[in-house]
Amino acid sequence: MKNIYALLAICLFGQVQAQSQYYVLNDSIIKLDSVVVSAIKVSPERMPETKANVIYSGKKNEILKLAAFNANLTTNNAREVFSRVPGVNVWENDGSGVQINVGVRGLSPNRSWELNTRQNGFDISADVFGYPEAYYNPPLEAVESIELIRGGAALQYGPQFGGMLNYVLKRENHKKFSFETQNTAGSYNLMSSYNAIGGKLGKFSYYAYNHSRSGDGWRENSGYKVRNTHLFMEYAFTENTKLSAEYTNMEYELQQAGGLTDAQFQENPRQSLRNRNWFGVPWNVFALNFDTKISERFTSNTKLFGLVGERNSVGFTATPNVADAINPATNDYANRRVDRDLYENFGLENRNLWKYQLGKMENNLAFGVRLYQAHTIRKQDGRGTTAADFDLSTESKFPRELSFYTNNVAVFAENQFKITDQFSVTPGVRYEFIENTGSGRFGIQSGNDVPFEDKNISRSKALFGLGMEYSFGTTNVYANITQAFRPVLFSDLTPPAVTDVIDPNLKDASGFNADLGYRGTFNNYINFDVSLFYLSYNNRIGGIRQFVNNDPTQGTFLYRTNLGETVNKGLESFVNFNLTRFLNVHNTYGNIELFATMSFIDSRYTDFSVFTASGTAPNIVITESNLKGNRVENAPRYIHNFGLVWSKSNFSGTVQYRKSGRVFTDANNTATPSANGVTGLLEGYEVLDLSAEYKILKNYNLRAGINNVTNEMYATRRAGGYPGPGILPGEGRTFFVSVGAKF
Repeated sequence: MKNIYALLAICLFGQVQAQSQYYVLNDSIIKLDSVVVSAIKVSPERMPETKANVIYSGKKNEILKLAAFNANLTTNNAREVFSRVPGVNVWENDGSGVQINVGVRGLSPNRSWELNTRQNGFDISADVFGYPEAYYNPPLEAVESIELIRGGAALQYGPQFGGMLNYVLKRENHKKFSFETQNTAGSYNLMSSYNAIGGKLGKFSYYAYNHSRSGDGWRENSGYKVRNTHLFMEYAFTENTKLSAEYTNMEYELQQAGGLTDAQFQENPRQSLRNRNWFGVPWNVFALNFDTKISERFTSNTKLFGLVGERNSVGFTATPNVADAINPATNDYANRRVDRDLYENFGLENRNLWKYQLGKMENNLAFGVRLYQAHTIRKQDGRGTTAADFDLSTESKFPRELSFYTNNVAVFAENQFKITDQFSVTPGVRYEFIENTGSGRFGIQSGNDVPFEDKNISRSKALFGLGMEYSFGTTNVYANITQAFRPVLFSDLTPPAVTDVIDPNLKDASGFNADLGYRGTFNNYINFDVSLFYLSYNNRIGGIRQFVNNDPTQGTFLYRTNLGETVNKGLESFVNFNLTRFLNVHNTYGNIELFATMSFIDSRYTDFSVFTASGTAPNIVITESNLKGNRVENAPRYIHNFGLVWSKSNFSGTVQYRKSGRVFTDANNTATPSANGVTGLLEGYEVLDLSAEYKILKNYNLRAGINNVTNEMYATRRAGGYPGPGILPGEGRTFFVSVGAKF
């Protein structure tokens, strides 16, 4: 792999062959030669100054139109899909694609929890503030585009440090009836079928799809079954007033292969030491959307949305150096652990855009309000069966059963002041009120319930931001600085041990994002965006080891409180160069493009106290140290993607090379792997992917691809718990072949 320096490939943009034309000039008939017109699609695109009642001027953003490039959409291969967005770190738990784990700018990719994750503009995570993990994402074969707005999104979408990630689903707005199908087979018994219908009948529009996928997985014990169904309906009262409703249901069962120790990984990364571990969800999201244009200068949008879902897991959760073996005394396996979460959340979000004249310049004011309530029931540490199937039954009640509520009210406003036709300044503010409450049973000791002391945290938070943009023709310079914060999570309120103590004055993590960049297009053959960023992340939560009653003879306890700060800074760059358009030979040779996304990330602790205890009572010694200067865990120093694309007539293809730097997997920057595989340095990796498509008779397509062409053995993460402690290997070489049609 390390000897690969040249990239080869193949990608589509429709080419139209015009017939020979005849013109009359001075009574003479002149025959003109045939002309080939190649339509180029730029990806990523960027948001206009305003869209859907949101101001994007001065904010770093990308729009990925999935039809504009080749990738393995069947298994939601995030490594390929986000290859044109700099700085996106991807965790690869398995090859099922049921969860997309991405992070930006050195932030954790864990189920995309540092991003405000949405579908068609509304939330799809478990609880945006208490438990912001996304156990659901739509099948990418159903997605028209992916919108990623960096930290400057905090004022309009929410306070998350990473920004906003939005999946925009396909719609049919031209035909009365359309049908689309895509059917895929691949390595390790991959079978997938996506089928959709849609259309527009007068004032009524509709779209529905069903996606079913199954496979055995590249690793042992990693089979999966997933189904995703969606229904959308819209009625246009007038050209400017529309009401729509949509509902999505997803269900999947995923066998968890578990983690490996480093020795096991080197021996055979495909092996699995767990065959009794399972994970699954039913996930339901729904929304009502009302759009209206009250006047030429005022538009409004209101969304009412909700989610009802579950997170269910059962398995033997010991580290990989502990065998899941039959006990000779019982002649049976150990009882498995069962964990279940039940989620219900509802929200209302109103957005408005008012265009007004100030002097001779047209200005834009975007403002709105958000109401949100979420309820999570968390059941943990249940004593499950000794069986091997996906059985969530328990022998008795769950030792830990908690109930959490989140209430949120937010108001926000941004105003784009147009100083000149080229220069604009956009100040903004967002005010958040958040209340978290918790109650229930924390554990069982000697047959008696250990109550969870009722928690109630209420706070108000104002966020401010300022963006600027100056245009030079088809390019612009942009700058943005925006405050952000991360509310105290439910996991922060429920430490692992009953003896741990939570700081009653625990603060939300706070900080800001700053961007300075230059982007745009040039002469239809260069598309680029180069920027610097700085991200400050304060009030990180950690544990202070203290003596019980200040007495070393009574042992110690862990006091969880705010301890420190991290700073992430670096360079993000993207450039796409169309070689044949530059040489003006695209009519003959098609489009040959080179693209590169390069990011350099320096993520470090600037202050974070840690405490360790040694010895036994009454001679316990507590030692304090500081992580200042340590690298933030799971933050690679660089992430680079390089690609070569060729498209001509009905054929297109892409070859892509990804190179990611090594990472520490714990805050102590432990280099030597632990015996159980949970901590230790992970080396960088290099992966090559190839995807291609051939369109047949306009309505049909044939797609194929090879992921990890050189069969690189690598890993993107270590897990301390779910989906199984230890190293989680990335997939080796796999392939897919897909046949589709659209009428």
